[in-house]
Amino acid sequence: MKKFNLSLVAVLAMSTFAVAGGDIAPVEEPVVVVPEVIESAGAFYLGAAYGLLSADYSEHLAGGAEFDSSSDDYSQFMLQAGYKFNDYIAVEGRYWIGMDDNSWHNTFHNTEVTAEIDTWGIYVKPMYPVTESFDVYALLGYADSDYTISGAGYTFSADAFDGFSWGIGANYSFTESLAVFVDYVSLYDDDFTVVRNGVQNNANLEIDSINFGVTYTF
Repeated sequence: MKKFNLSLVAVLAMSTFAVAGGDIAPVEEPVVVVPEVIESAGAFYLGAAYGLLSADYSEHLAGGAEFDSSSDDYSQFMLQAGYKFNDYIAVEGRYWIGMDDNSWHNTFHNTEVTAEIDTWGIYVKPMYPVTESFDVYALLGYADSDYTISGAGYTFSADAFDGFSWGIGANYSFTESLAVFVDYVSLYDDDFTVVRNGVQNNANLEIDSINFGVTYTF
């Protein structure tokens, strides 16, 4: 019996020594990894601008003689809406509304001619942030202009002045939401024919706009 008691004491002593010596590793709690939630950089924005739209029109008879020409400016109110995917790319739609008509004297017919233009366009907008507040951008897309000329014994109205449109501009942000911009947009530049009394005349029309505006990002 005494030998059994001594043996039990020895076993307990050895167990205590093993624990104290660190042979048994402590149990560690599992590390729970919480996935990081990245907020989207996309944002909608709206804007408005004053646009100085210019229309340079020239028309020549079949023989090459000049029939009519004009270079006119139109005050426009421009509305825009877009979506900015990130700091480098956006899509944008614009609509220019004529604030007033324009008129000039047709020397060939000795009469007054009145013209008005309404235009819309949709663009891909590459951007480059120069600083946190200032960036430059380009506009690449499609525009359609409704150009109406009345007088000189006829009314010419067409919405076929459409095609590739491009522009360049700069934007300055005062806050994360409020910014101002200025840009130049070429809306139309092409040749076409005008039929007068069964005769085709060669014509060219260039429409562009310089815009000064403000945008608000939501």
